[in-house]
Amino acid sequence: MSQLSFRHLNTDWNAEPNAPDVELTVEGDVVRLSFLLNPWAYDAKVGEIGTLRFVGCDRLRWDATNDHAWFAGKGRYSNQAPEWGEFYEVIGDDHAINDLDWEVLSQDSPNSRHFLFYFRDETIEFFAQDWSLTRKMPKGG
Repeated sequence: MSQLSFRHLNTDWNAEPNAPDVELTVEGDVVRLSFLLNPWAYDAKVGEIGTLRFVGCDRLRWDATNDHAWFAGKGRYSNQAPEWGEFYEVIGDDHAINDLDWEVLSQDSPNSRHFLFYFRDETIEFFAQDWSLTRKMPKGG
């Protein structure tokens, strides 16, 4: 693996650290990743849901690497990513991606970017053209 850099994307929000209640939906090449936001360290209400929307998504990977494995050096980027529990864009040529199990949604695009989100009990990666975040309170909340 060549030298990679990690651009931190969630500087003023994050997932709930203990039970983020992660849900993933795929519609063609659009992937939505919903989770509870962290109201204790950021400006979010208890129960508020964040949804990351990845457009032009070529592939995704849901890995069971949790915080214990990452800190033990067993995660894919344990010795490279700056911190556990954050959302990053991975920049650089990661040749190892072809050696992993991916859910392929479409042919890889030259404009795809590599995104990585560390949740408490899982790691989720995407290759997509772009991303956005929306926030909402559940009905009745």
